[in-house]
Amino acid sequence: MKVAIPARSDFETARLGECRFVSPFRASRFIDTEKRLLFRSDLDELRAQLDADVEPPSFELAGPREKIYFDPAELRCGIVTCGGLCPGLNDVIRSIVFCLHENYGVPTVYGFRFGYEGLVERYALAPIELTPRRVGQIHEIGGTVLGSSRGPQPVDQMVDTLERLGIRLLFTIGGDGTLRGAHSIVQEIRRRELGIAIVGVPKTIDNDISFIDMSFGFDTAVEAARQATRAAYVEASCARSGIGLVKLMGRDSGFIASFATLADTQVGVCLIPEVSFSIDDVVRAAERRIERDGFVVIVVAEGAGQHLLAEITECDASGNRRYADIGIHLRDQVKDAFRSGGRSVNIKYIDPSYMIRSLPANARDGNFCLRLGHAAVHAGMAGKTDTVVGSWRRRLTHVPIPLAVSSPKKVDIGGYLWQTVLAVTGQDTDSVGGR
Repeated sequence: MKVAIPARSDFETARLGECRFVSPFRASRFIDTEKRLLFRSDLDELRAQLDADVEPPSFELAGPREKIYFDPAELRCGIVTCGGLCPGLNDVIRSIVFCLHENYGVPTVYGFRFGYEGLVERYALAPIELTPRRVGQIHEIGGTVLGSSRGPQPVDQMVDTLERLGIRLLFTIGGDGTLRGAHSIVQEIRRRELGIAIVGVPKTIDNDISFIDMSFGFDTAVEAARQATRAAYVEASCARSGIGLVKLMGRDSGFIASFATLADTQVGVCLIPEVSFSIDDVVRAAERRIERDGFVVIVVAEGAGQHLLAEITECDASGNRRYADIGIHLRDQVKDAFRSGGRSVNIKYIDPSYMIRSLPANARDGNFCLRLGHAAVHAGMAGKTDTVVGSWRRRLTHVPIPLAVSSPKKVDIGGYLWQTVLAVTGQDTDSVGGR
């Protein structure tokens, strides 16, 4: 699914005011605030916009500024992690703390415990003071040392806590629900006319936040998913008419499933939420692969095929509709379909979901987390607010939170990624291929 091109004004990053303090950050090069990164790089589109005298949409670049908004010596900061776990959360916390203390000389950084609940007084969750010594080794373990939770909390009470503790800069690490909560905090801050900045770091293992090409933890997740697909391959290839079925994360976007399929070309069928399919489609695709190779590996994203299941009306704490288990459904239905056709198959089902998201970040994600944490600090110190730091064509950018949460990012089934998946798996493009 292609993202609609927003207006130039939608990319403007909010800020608290004029930057009056000379930055203590000793950078070899500060960001030129006049330079921006184009949102689209297609030459024909750019020509059309320039011919129409329309300035092409572009991102503000992330990085250190020569002048900053806050006086570091008098600044108190906070960090909160929300939503589901994801590889790299501790890396981002550590990066932010080190950059604030060692590069800017900020004396006090609080970590709020168990998500937005830690900002509400009735939960009685005292914040933790974070120092470089305290966070020095946390990147070696998975999860978040601050804990996490889902769901909204009273915005007025959260801002009360920020005021009471003298927090002027809050970093929110989480997905679209966390970012929407951060935007609500910004709106309350504006209503009270307070000088508090809110900067987000995008955390989604599904990689489904728009206007950000890659979120931290995704690389680690794909690497771990590869272990599951390899196990499925071994199990399937060692059995007569073997089927290895792997369910991976991806509620509404099939990026993990797609990348994991490309990482291991033994996968014969890839099913994602963006492509509708029937059980008969899956069975036919599996039959063709079994006839050719003697076995098949099937990868399915957790949000795929929900139209085949009884709808669950209840929602989780974040307000997301709960999904039925497509993995179990596929396992049983495919086995029954083969049996009814007079043929038996040997199915091995693997669901590594929680094992994947609880891992520590790999080296590439660890590097990325450090850069994102530093970029978030630079943005906050410059008084940027209601913004999330992200990556676009390997450059770090500022993305206004309303733009980032405007719609979920999905796999473009006409794009290069999905077409490569089809080429690798040999799926029938008239059924499970998505045409």
